[in-house]
Amino acid sequence: MCSMGDVNADGGSKWLDAHYDPVAGLYTFSPCMDLADLHGDGDHKLVIGDLGTGSANMKLKVYRGTALMSDNTLLDLPTGLVSFLMDLHEPRIPAIAVASGPFIYVYKNLRPYFKFTLPSLEINALEQAREGQIDPLALKELLEGVRDTAEVPLSVRSLRYLSLEPQDMEEFVSLHKQQPIRRQTVITCIGTLKKSTADEDGVSCLVIGTESNDVFDVEFRITVACRNGNVYILRRESSKPKYCIELSSHPVGLVRVGKTVVVGCAEERLQGFTQKGKKLWTAHLPAPITTMAPMDLPTRGFQAVLVGLANHEVHLYRDKTLLSVVRTPDVVTGLRFGRYGREDGALVLTTRGGGLAVKILKRTASLEERQGAAAGPPAAQSVRLAVPKKTKLYVDQTLREREHATAMHRAFHMDLGRVRLASAKAYVRALEASLAPVSSGPAAALRVHAVVQGLGPAFKLTLNLQNTAARRPALNLAVSFLYDGALYSMRTPHFRIPLLVPGLVYPLETLVECTSDRGISDVIKVFVLRDGETAPLLTAHINMPVSEGLALN
Repeated sequence: MCSMGDVNADGGSKWLDAHYDPVAGLYTFSPCMDLADLHGDGDHKLVIGDLGTGSANMKLKVYRGTALMSDNTLLDLPTGLVSFLMDLHEPRIPAIAVASGPFIYVYKNLRPYFKFTLPSLEINALEQAREGQIDPLALKELLEGVRDTAEVPLSVRSLRYLSLEPQDMEEFVSLHKQQPIRRQTVITCIGTLKKSTADEDGVSCLVIGTESNDVFDVEFRITVACRNGNVYILRRESSKPKYCIELSSHPVGLVRVGKTVVVGCAEERLQGFTQKGKKLWTAHLPAPITTMAPMDLPTRGFQAVLVGLANHEVHLYRDKTLLSVVRTPDVVTGLRFGRYGREDGALVLTTRGGGLAVKILKRTASLEERQGAAAGPPAAQSVRLAVPKKTKLYVDQTLREREHATAMHRAFHMDLGRVRLASAKAYVRALEASLAPVSSGPAAALRVHAVVQGLGPAFKLTLNLQNTAARRPALNLAVSFLYDGALYSMRTPHFRIPLLVPGLVYPLETLVECTSDRGISDVIKVFVLRDGETAPLLTAHINMPVSEGLALN
C-alpha cells in the first residue's frame, strides 16, 4: 500500500492517514460525492455516484467507515449528487438527490422515493410540421437546412437521424414516425439552498443548472460558472445575471467561501472575487487544477478551499494563503470534507486510478494564517539594517551638495547636453560616410549582417544582405573587403551581387585564412558599393576572432 503524506508551512503535520484503498474501483468526481447522516443516528456515511465504465455499471454506492454498505444501480451517468432535508418530519433523515440526464432521482432510506423530469423544451416548428415525411433523403435535406438556419435547435432524434448512413435511414423512420418529437435538456450541475433558515437541519430546496443555459429554483444569490469563460451572479429579483465576472481562461472549479467566490482557472491560477464581481486576489499554482471543494469546520469557525492538482498534491488555501499541502500517490479526481462517521474533520479523496483515501484533521492542528505564507510583508522586512556611522567625509559632501545644489544641477545638465551632442554628431558622420551597417537613403535601402564561423586558421565569413525597400529592387551592387594583408588572406576579396528582391535575405559566403602566427586579430571592413559611385552605400566592421588553430600549433 502506498503512503500519503502532507507538508505544511509550519513544518508539522495536520492530517492523519485513516484509510487508503488503491483498488476500490471508484470512477467519480467531486460533484458526485457527499457525506450525510442517512439514518439519523449521528453516524455519517459517504455517498458516491460511481460512473462505472462510462457506459455501464453506474452505481450509487454508500460507504460506512472503510466498508461498502450498499449500492444501487443507476440508469444513466450521474452529473451531480447532493443530500438535503426535504421536510420537517422526525426523525430528520436527509434524502439523496442524483442528477442524471434530464432526471433527478430522489432516494430516501437508500430506496427510490421520487423522480423529477425537467420540462420539455420548445420544438422547432418546421421539424414538427414534417413529422410525417417518410422520404429519407428529402427528410435529411430538410433537417440539414433547419439545423443551419433555424434559431430553435433540432431534437436529439433528428440529430441522430442526420448521423445515420443512407441505408439505415428508412428503418429509423419506420421505427420512430409514430412517436411524438420531444426536445429535452440535460442537467450539468446541482446544488442546494436553505429555504428559510441557515441551520444545519433546515429544509433545503434544489438548484439545478441545465445545458440549455437555464437555472431552476432561484431563491437567493447564486453563482454560476459557464463554458464561455464567465462567472455570473444571479439574484431573485432579476431575470438576467446581476453581475458578470470575465475570466482570462476557462473556469475549472467554483467554490463559495463565506462572502468570497473562489474560482479555479485553466491557466493554473486560483482567484478570489467579491459577491459583486470585484477581484480580490490571485494565487499561482504549480500544476493544473483537477478538482476543488470547500472546507468548512463550524466547530472552529474555519472556512477554506481544497484544490486538487495534477502533480499528485492537494493544497489548502485560506484566501490566497497556502496552509497545507497533502501529497497523494495518484492524481486526485474527487474531494469532500465534512463529518464522516464520528469525526468532524474528515477528508475523503478519490484518485484517477479508482482509489479511495480518508484523512482526518488532527484536533491539535493549527489553522492560523500566520503558520502559512503570510499575505503581508515578509518577516525579514522588520529586521534592522546594519547602517554604518556617518563619516566626516560623508557629512562634508552632504553640506557641499546642500550649499551648491543649483550649480551642481546646471553642471550635470551641461555635461549631459555635451554627451548628447557628441553622439548626434558621430551618428550624422556615420550616415554621411556610410559607416553604418544599415542604409536608408533614396538610392538603396539595405541591411547587412555578418557571421564568422570556425576556430582558425580558416574561417567562413557569411554576409546576410537584405533589401529593406518596400517595392524597389536593388541592382548593380558589389561587395568589397578591406583587411590587413599581413594577417589575413581572402579567397574572394571582391564579388558582384545579384538583383536583391525586397524583403528576402541573401547569404553571401567567402573564406578567410589567418596567415599570422602571432595570436592577434584585426578588423575586416565590408563595403557595399554601386557601379559608378565612389562612396559606399553602407559599411560594416567585422571583429575577427583570434585563430585558435595557430595557437595550438
